Amino acid sequence: MQTGWWRFSKWLSRGAPLVVLLAVLWLGVGMSSAQANLRICNKTSSRVGVALGYKDAQGWVTEGWWNMLPGTCETLLEGPLSARYYYLRAVDYDRGGEWGGPNLMCADPKLFTIRDIGECVARGHERAGFFEIDTGELSTWTVQLTEPGRSGKEAETSSGATK
Repeated sequence: MQTGWWRFSKWLSRGAPLVVLLAVLWLGVGMSSAQANLRICNKTSSRVGVALGYKDAQGWVTEGWWNMLPGTCETLLEGPLSARYYYLRAVDYDRGGEWGGPNLMCADPKLFTIRDIGECVARGHERAGFFEIDTGELSTWTVQLTEPGRSGKEAETSSGATK
């Protein structure tokens, strides 16, 4: 009489290790997608460009542009968030307009990473207004850009429940 264990060990000897390995890799990929990060979702019907400002261990930095199609989400920073405040600016490529704010930082019209937020024009960059995101020191955060007037707000923020 063959026991369940004997059948299982026979199954493993016939190539099941590959199946088990693939299952473990699949679980690992699924778990990594749940990591903390800063994401932005384009809930508009337009293509948008997004720029980000934040303070890291070396000081202020601004980066752009993430080009987003309508209805897509993009991870701007991977891993647990290390700061409470982040700053965003977005431009509607199709209908014009922008999501900005009173926080002036450096930006460029093309792909950029700029260190420091002072003397933008003197260093050959533009000064642009970014809006502030207060993450409340949570480790994950999502910003949703919405159509003006659709929800009463043009940009909504939400958080994960992790701190």
